[in-house]
Amino acid sequence: MRIIYLICHKWRIMKNISSDDALLKELGDRLQRNRLNRNMTQAALAKEAGISERTIIRIEQGHSTQLSSLIRLLRSLGLLENMDALVPKPAISPIQQMKVQSKSRQRASSSKTEKASEPWSWGDDE
Repeated sequence: MRIIYLICHKWRIMKNISSDDALLKELGDRLQRNRLNRNMTQAALAKEAGISERTIIRIEQGHSTQLSSLIRLLRSLGLLENMDALVPKPAISPIQQMKVQSKSRQRASSSKTEKASEPWSWGDDE
């Protein structure tokens, strides 16, 4: 139960941060804590992520950086799968669902082997 409280509490903290600078600082602090929990130096993380050590320092201090650097950093820390929580995949609208359903096949066509099973005739033989 305490874990759920901590997660909810942290979510409220991020939700209530109104300035971009404060949000960047909180994100940098979290990334730094994740790095330290993995017992990694900034240099080791920079090498693994393929970015400069200076970029790691800037991110952890709450400075702005390129999105590709953040993605590389998250991947190296094993946090990339959490991106779905940050930006969830949009749901299909009801109108789009109707369009998809209307385009789906309603009937199956007969195959050529079914048609060729009996030779064609005028019906005079009967």
